[in-house]
Amino acid sequence: MTQTPKSLGENGLSKSELPLAEVEAIINGSHGDPFAVLGPHKAGNGFVARCFIPGAEVVVALTLDGTRVGELKKRHDAGFFEGPVSISARRPLRYRARRGDVEWALTDPYSFGPVLGPMDDYFVREGSHLRLFDKMGAHPMRHEGVDGFHFAVWAPNAARVSVVGDFNNWDGRRHVMRLRMDTGIWEIFAPDILVGSTYKFEIVSKTGKPVPLKADPYARRAELRPQTASITAPELVQKWEDEAHRKFWAEADHRRQPISIYEVHAGSWRKRSDGSFLSWDELASELIPYVTDMGFTHIEFLPITEHPYDPSWGYQTTGLYAPTARFGDPEGFARFVNGCHKVGLGVILDWVPAHFPTDAHGLREFDGTALYEHADPRQGFHPDWNTAIYNFGRIEVLSYLINNALYWAEKFHLDGLRVDAVASMLYLDYSRKEGDWVPNEYGGRENLEAVRFLQKLNTVSYAAHPGLMTIAEESTSWPKVSHPVHEGGLGFGFKWNMGFMHDTLNYLKREPVHRKYHHNELTFGLIYAYSENFVLPLSHDEVVHGKGSLIAKMAGDDWQKFANLRAYYAFMWGYPGKKLLFMGQEFAQWSEWSEARSLDWNLLHYHPHEGVRRLVRDLNLCYRSKPALHARDCEGEGFEWLIADDSENSVYAWLRMAPEEKPVAVITNFTPVYRENYRVPLPQAGRWREILNTDAEIYGGSGKGNGGRVQAVSAGGTVYAEVTLPPLATIMLEFEA
Repeated sequence: MTQTPKSLGENGLSKSELPLAEVEAIINGSHGDPFAVLGPHKAGNGFVARCFIPGAEVVVALTLDGTRVGELKKRHDAGFFEGPVSISARRPLRYRARRGDVEWALTDPYSFGPVLGPMDDYFVREGSHLRLFDKMGAHPMRHEGVDGFHFAVWAPNAARVSVVGDFNNWDGRRHVMRLRMDTGIWEIFAPDILVGSTYKFEIVSKTGKPVPLKADPYARRAELRPQTASITAPELVQKWEDEAHRKFWAEADHRRQPISIYEVHAGSWRKRSDGSFLSWDELASELIPYVTDMGFTHIEFLPITEHPYDPSWGYQTTGLYAPTARFGDPEGFARFVNGCHKVGLGVILDWVPAHFPTDAHGLREFDGTALYEHADPRQGFHPDWNTAIYNFGRIEVLSYLINNALYWAEKFHLDGLRVDAVASMLYLDYSRKEGDWVPNEYGGRENLEAVRFLQKLNTVSYAAHPGLMTIAEESTSWPKVSHPVHEGGLGFGFKWNMGFMHDTLNYLKREPVHRKYHHNELTFGLIYAYSENFVLPLSHDEVVHGKGSLIAKMAGDDWQKFANLRAYYAFMWGYPGKKLLFMGQEFAQWSEWSEARSLDWNLLHYHPHEGVRRLVRDLNLCYRSKPALHARDCEGEGFEWLIADDSENSVYAWLRMAPEEKPVAVITNFTPVYRENYRVPLPQAGRWREILNTDAEIYGGSGKGNGGRVQAVSAGGTVYAEVTLPPLATIMLEFEA
């Protein structure tokens, strides 16, 4: 057995004993490097162990197999112990501590080596680490023979970082972390911590000032609001049964597939009878069958990442890696996605990389400095939302966000990300007055760092997950949003067509007698319809903040409102572009949406509302089953005007086409006038079948129509059909060979 030398130094201490100033620094939590003194350390020909266990009176050191290797001397009444241990090499130690007749055991976190390695440091510094979600945050692991959690957090400007939680009485002196100087990442392996423990990071700034306790930026689970701690979570385990679904989308050209998206706020689609949230499993049992029956291809959730404030709808997120605790644990969300994929439904997440809230436990001034955000409020503060703006010029911030996108695609098999507020990212002067913004290096207003971030995001995401689609909410005319990066584009798969939404809703608010003076509001969109890969959005933004519901926006009395809405939906489903409809609008909910209450499902007992629901269902089925209506959504070859200039009658007609497929004519009459023998030019003589009519009685209409078919004839070199146009209605005609 080796022994520690007993010779004394000049200060009267054994040469192995720690100077009292360092002991007090450990006790005060001010020591610059606890790993240099705590745990087992070489001392002469032997080893000495040191530990800080508040409340202990006696401490005995043990090896992992329970062998006693020494009793440590109490150096300070606060709980600092030190003494020789009979080990021949550095190894993990356990301690048995006693106070009176109370005894407890713990494993020394300072007896373990680091988990991260030099290659992690290299890739982090380079900004090319694409598996940070497996390294940062809290991860269960077996390290040097012991089970516990590895914690890692980026805080380069901190003087000290500790992980605190219910496992150490929230005492920042107990698990002070090791700084990796090259990256500014702090890490510690904390043995014996169990799944389900609450924790935060206690950070002391360079000035010595404590920062408010911070939730883990990479936490994979969090407490239910109003609590804000992170929770240690197991690695996600899900038996995935979606190979066919993922293979299909990985090999498909999304632009040429039918994509019809049902936008959902998970907290208010339905609620329990007591007003509480449904769990993911409860949502799966109701939402998945409903959306499948309705014929939508995808569910798009408003942000479901952790957020403290319900009325933010998730857009002010404090936990980008954690599915919100409102609906259960992360495994529940994985089961939901798996359930969707088993029936062919895709799942899209509304994703918020543009800004973050300034809550004390969040990212703002994370290590006592502006770390994730710009320090200059002209760049780092968003005046519209009172939020902080990410600093897209920092490699570590880009890595945090890009890894998050990869995390959702890999761990939860998500089919897409709808990227929120892209316009606010692209323009340095977005919502700012002259003098309140900082120009780029060329004196312009374009945020070049955000451009590079979005390009890298899309390049990396599509390379790693070919079946993924990214969708930009971009409300300006920024060029090439959905063009490839190598062609100078931002690289998104699709872009929301905000112009279509604004123009069509403005038109439909007008009384029909006035619409002839605004005919071009509905024809103008075709000028740019193929400049991007568009999604046509009738989203949550159109039914909040006093805007009312879609049915309430329509002109006229109740009958006309319903007829207008039905005609509008069929107009949209026949228009080039993918479709998106916010929940409740598929059955014409009268009231404006509120996150605080469930949708008004009782309206389905009334025929006009049930008729609209049936129509949306049939539109989806028609859109999906007719390649002419979807296969060339993003290409001009799939569209041809038949009637574009009949402003007097407010009639629009066009042809949708796809190679080797039957063409479909879409004809809309936006006046309440019933028109018989209305001449519509068609490309081929013969019978055309009426495959959809929004005035059908089953949808709540008056039942006017063409008896199922029209006959196109050739006369004088032109082909046309005499068609009956129901009032305020859209019909679709398919050529019968």
